[in-house]
Amino acid sequence: MDSEQRYGHVRRILLLVLMLNWLVAAAKIIFGLMTKCSSMTADGFHSFSDGASNIIGLVGIFLACQPKDKNHPYGHKKYETLFSLGIAASLFIVCFELIKEAVKRLHNPVMPDIGFLSFAVMLVTLGINIIVMNFERRKGRALKSDILISDSLHTRADILTSISVIFALLAIKLGFPLLDPVVTFLIALFIAYAAIDIIRGSSRVLCDTIVMDETKIVDIVLTVKGAKACHKIRTRGRPDDIHVDLHVQVNPDMHMDQAHKISYAIEKALKKEIPEITDVVVHMEPVT
Repeated sequence: MDSEQRYGHVRRILLLVLMLNWLVAAAKIIFGLMTKCSSMTADGFHSFSDGASNIIGLVGIFLACQPKDKNHPYGHKKYETLFSLGIAASLFIVCFELIKEAVKRLHNPVMPDIGFLSFAVMLVTLGINIIVMNFERRKGRALKSDILISDSLHTRADILTSISVIFALLAIKLGFPLLDPVVTFLIALFIAYAAIDIIRGSSRVLCDTIVMDETKIVDIVLTVKGAKACHKIRTRGRPDDIHVDLHVQVNPDMHMDQAHKISYAIEKALKKEIPEITDVVVHMEPVT
């Protein structure tokens, strides 16, 4: 699958998830406002933020799929990683708003009107979220998409918060209405954790953290005839766009033409064995 096909696939998945997220959000917000249940309403706005993150993801995918140009010789793929940080930022905003609502409800308690329909809405939307998360995470790993994986973490937080809301509804039904804002506060913590998880993953790419085991690269390089040793290996990039540079030692009396052929053979071997590698820079050195 080439880059254009990959990004088209990711785009279609995001659009599908966007529609499902907004359907779930509308159901939670409407019934949360009708029943005056702050935790359900909070969970609804969290689901709505899932939709907002899908839009951020769509913008990121549009930029990431642009071809290489004079000012971007390595391409634009890191825009996908960069925009996943936008998803994390949206989560922090939702977290802040929920904490404000929880504090407000603690000072001014409201008795929610909880019925069978409230539980039904939460259980149905929870089931939808579980399906969406598993689908998005599976596709994200298969396509090596930061946006889809980050968005699935966003949906995972939604699942945790929905479970918390169900417990809050049970507590309210048993006569403990103050647990509603307490659960709202816990929801905010779940969301903050999801945001931190996204930032942690994105920073590894943007800060050029090592992405491959050096041993595997050495083993492949030494299969090339003429390569005597390999060291100073550096890897960076996204899981689907790995850049490698390394030093290879060859016989000191070797002609430049032969050394160039070995360099080309090493690049070809690495890309064949590890398809995610898109760029290889080989520095030739004489054996000492």
